[in-house]
Amino acid sequence: MNSARVLDATDARILLALAADPRATVVALAECLKLSRNTVQARVAKLEQSGALSSFERRIAPKALGYPLTAFVTAQVNQRQLAEVSQALSGIAEVVEVFGLSGETDLLVRVVAADAEDLYRIAGQILAIPGIERTTTALAMRELVPHRLTGLLHRVTGDR
Repeated sequence: MNSARVLDATDARILLALAADPRATVVALAECLKLSRNTVQARVAKLEQSGALSSFERRIAPKALGYPLTAFVTAQVNQRQLAEVSQALSGIAEVVEVFGLSGETDLLVRVVAADAEDLYRIAGQILAIPGIERTTTALAMRELVPHRLTGLLHRVTGDR
């Protein structure tokens, strides 16, 4: 998302409505929010263009695709090879997110796996990437707080 653009209350209301009903049409959103269809359509397009409204992929459960295990791999990386490491990680289908970190650990890599043996294979692939100096893998036992943004959206709208 472009950090220069901050969402206003109307954008936040649109996103809240989409969070409640992701398949809502522009016309349905306009009626629900008491806005013109053109306003909603233009704002949704800007939200998509800016990256504020991300892809549908975030709503797909890896478990439904045969990947019930989630693990987090932390990696220390040769900084001169960070671009190459990032490119190599993006080539591993089971790597679903990668974050650059400050501190002793350079990367936090979220991976999904079919089972323990599959996770071992994926961890080995990651460790074999030139530029990765060391990794640590932690298996996610249970999701305690799911990904959420509605509380922040409500804050922007002034509702809560």
